[in-house]
Amino acid sequence: MGRHEQREQVFRLLFQVEFHTAEDMPRQMRLFLEDNEDIGSQKDADYIETRCQLVRDKIPEIDRLIDENTVGWVTSRMGKVELAVLRLAVFELRYDDDIPAGVAIDEAVEIAKKYGQENAGGFVNAILAKIVKLGD
Repeated sequence: MGRHEQREQVFRLLFQVEFHTAEDMPRQMRLFLEDNEDIGSQKDADYIETRCQLVRDKIPEIDRLIDENTVGWVTSRMGKVELAVLRLAVFELRYDDDIPAGVAIDEAVEIAKKYGQENAGGFVNAILAKIVKLGD
């Protein structure tokens, strides 16, 4: 499983955060990983689980950064797909020095286009571009 596929699985797992309590998420993560035919190895499953947990631990900080860089939007009003994509991408931009900003943004836009509404890619791209400019 390549990085793109791993990232997509992390996104799919992060998407579930909005629908389950924090206490229920470890169980949901386990079910997701056990029942997912797309995850080929235990190494991939471990990476996905760890990555998801790292992002989940930073959600308050990530959401604050997203809220500070949007006009007329707050995370509580965003579509769940777009929010999960943004959370993952902001984590990669701010907390993972191994992933270039351009890769994080391109991957986020692709996932948003695949799973989100018609304008999700542009919405995600605009917010991430603003966040990247902050970091420069």
